[in-house]
Amino acid sequence: MIDRDRFPIDEWRLVETQFSLDDVGVTETLFAVGNGYLGLRGNSIEGRFALEQGTFINGFHETFPIRHAEQAYGFAEVGQTIINAPDAKVMRVYVDDEPLSLDVADVREYERVLDMRQGILRRHLLWVTPSGKRVRIEDERFVSFDEKHLAVLRLTVTVLDADAPVTVSSQLLNRQDGEGIYGGSPMASKQSGFDPRKTEKLSDRVLQPREYWQDGNRSALSYEVTDSNMTLGVIADHLVDTANEYTSRQLVEPDIAKNVFRVHARAGVPTTITKLVSYHTSRGVPTGELLDRCRRTLDRAVEAGIDGLFAQQIAWYADFWDRSDVRIGGQGELQQATRWCLFQLAQAAARADGQGVPAKGVTGSGYSGHYFWDTEVYVLPFLAYTSPLWARNALRMRYLMLPAARKRAHQLNEAGALFPWRTINGEEASAYYAAGTAQYHINADVAFALAKYVRATGDEEFLAREGVDIAVDTARLWSTLGFWRSSDAADHGEHDSFHIHGVTGPDEYTTVVNDNLFTNVMARFNLRFAARTVRELAENDPDAYAAMADRMNLDPSEPERWDKAAEAMHIPFSEALGIHPQDAVFLEREIWDLENTPPDQRPLLLHFHPLVIYRYQVLKQADVVLALFLQGNHFTDAEKLADFEYYDPLTTGDSTLSAVVQSILAAEVGYQDLALEYFRQAAFVDLGDLHHNAADGVHVASAGGVWTALVSGFGGMRDHFGQLTFDPRLPADWPELSYVLHWHGTRLDVTLTETSLTLRAGAQGSPVAFAVRGVDYTVAPGETVRVALHGQGPVRPGRPSIRQLEGSVREDGTLLSASVPIVTAAIPIVSDDDEPVAVGLDV
Repeated sequence: MIDRDRFPIDEWRLVETQFSLDDVGVTETLFAVGNGYLGLRGNSIEGRFALEQGTFINGFHETFPIRHAEQAYGFAEVGQTIINAPDAKVMRVYVDDEPLSLDVADVREYERVLDMRQGILRRHLLWVTPSGKRVRIEDERFVSFDEKHLAVLRLTVTVLDADAPVTVSSQLLNRQDGEGIYGGSPMASKQSGFDPRKTEKLSDRVLQPREYWQDGNRSALSYEVTDSNMTLGVIADHLVDTANEYTSRQLVEPDIAKNVFRVHARAGVPTTITKLVSYHTSRGVPTGELLDRCRRTLDRAVEAGIDGLFAQQIAWYADFWDRSDVRIGGQGELQQATRWCLFQLAQAAARADGQGVPAKGVTGSGYSGHYFWDTEVYVLPFLAYTSPLWARNALRMRYLMLPAARKRAHQLNEAGALFPWRTINGEEASAYYAAGTAQYHINADVAFALAKYVRATGDEEFLAREGVDIAVDTARLWSTLGFWRSSDAADHGEHDSFHIHGVTGPDEYTTVVNDNLFTNVMARFNLRFAARTVRELAENDPDAYAAMADRMNLDPSEPERWDKAAEAMHIPFSEALGIHPQDAVFLEREIWDLENTPPDQRPLLLHFHPLVIYRYQVLKQADVVLALFLQGNHFTDAEKLADFEYYDPLTTGDSTLSAVVQSILAAEVGYQDLALEYFRQAAFVDLGDLHHNAADGVHVASAGGVWTALVSGFGGMRDHFGQLTFDPRLPADWPELSYVLHWHGTRLDVTLTETSLTLRAGAQGSPVAFAVRGVDYTVAPGETVRVALHGQGPVRPGRPSIRQLEGSVREDGTLLSASVPIVTAAIPIVSDDDEPVAVGLDV
């Protein structure tokens, strides 16, 4: 999946040995650095030949009116898109006034390294100038985790074998409203064509200049966003370390600031310029105040010293890897990919600090910087089990969105709250309601993530103070969105059922349906969780319960009504096919023959009108299969196998959210080779650019799913009902898999081999009860429990096929058939003798 001559296997580093313009957008993503608040794409310091010269700040956005071709009540009205913040990465190098430009430079040595163990990006060049002088250039950059608002860039230039004039032009550029002195974006022409996954383009000026100045080697720019009225301040400071003589000059304008250093470089004498950059943003604080904050951040950085800042970064990552690493024995390539994915999760979530985790983190503008359900289902499990504070911060973002979510629910004639399908500021930003607003399941996803966090951490305080509000308001929505359907049975009332109509599940190739299985199953969980949470709060903390009941206007009878709706929830099942239909009419459609669909017509969403896709049994991503994982305790082993074998051949994998879930269920039901195949796809989604859109930013949810596929798929970990259980499925050629979990404050080191599962508890914490394949155990702090394993579950060869589904009989006696939509210049009609006749199109 990767050119291993250019990107050799290294378990702790992503190394690039050759520069190329052919995939510059992808490498900008792969080599991006960030901390969850601030992200710098992997652009070169020369500031040229980039697909997207990107600097992104979580939550820093512009708004714009959504213009619908045909308006209707309740449609999303205001869109939001992430803004490209002023770019501080540029530090152009000139020797003898010759600029370093990698497209034409005579580069004898090149290596770029993303050191995942340390969180630092480094690049080494040996450049031979047109006059024959050998110049060594080394640059480093990182975004600090200890100092959330700080980025550090360090450049060292050494003319090895001659004296020469060296100039370094360090710049701050407003790229959102202009591309800098070269104008345009040389690589932008490679990014064309329709693709709904990309960000919106704004034609009007976005960043309105406010205060800008220079003070010695410090340059400051500040802006107010035109429509969202957010504000930003940025200051770059420069520290010069050299035995060479040098002078400096400055230039500042509203959209550009330059600090230019002219060095009389002597042979072999290095010149190092360290650029400390601080960004602060706000929803409305004056820019002068933000620049004061930038000053304080930089003053602390200077006081800590450059070596001290690097040491802090390395120490932070040492702690992160100690509690988060997953080790795969004997699989260097997969180990590298896994660590890259875990590294991206830290870069996306660590310092989000009350903001959400965008679908692309802070590595690109894809999906406009929006927050989706991705965080709750795919990212939060990793956070809850390794860095609980990050999980709590992500959940607080949803809590802070409750006022807007209540307003949205009221707009859609429902009680409680309805979280937006995609958003930055809490308002719904999805212009296509069928695949956006209709995905009501996001409410249950948020409640599920809340429950998982509380299960893993035991943080009852957060649940009682803020989390319970989420539980109550999400449950209220289901109680009004759903409806009761009565039975004609003699014992009327006992067989009434609860239904949810007019929704879209995770599979966006099937929209606005009745009784979507995933939605119903997750809503059932949501209702039960809310009822249980309210009752336990009343019993365990009456004062907190009283406060909650008062602020939420809780009717004491509500929990009982939620439980009744949950118990009566309709869960579709086909007796004829022995599977759970994805929705009430899914099985009435014919099957899309994916096995015979040409590769040049994939992904389907870029080649077929939605109405064409909606007429078929075909999935963008796992839907029923995801329910089998998240709520696996409500399905039997036989049901899981039957459902997986039915839906796997229908799943396109057009969404990067699918492979991880398919891997987990494939492992559980016994398709072990297929599980490993899906896992490899997930691990290399971005590293191999498998979906041809890695240039837009990291697929953060897929990265989170990689952790879950390892821990819950191959590692067999589950936490249903708050009980920690293991049923491993170690791949045949993996000698060992080990990972770390944190359960109620106790660290657990889990090591899995073909013949045993070993669990070692840390010295701090409380005893932990767990089960392995139905047998109960307890491990005390500082102790180790080893459990012998006999096999790794069932083993089934091959993979399910669409051919196995053809000819199956529905409830009404009709047969399932598979086909591919015809793409033709003629309209097939049926003549009187039932023979098809082609009628040419008049074009």
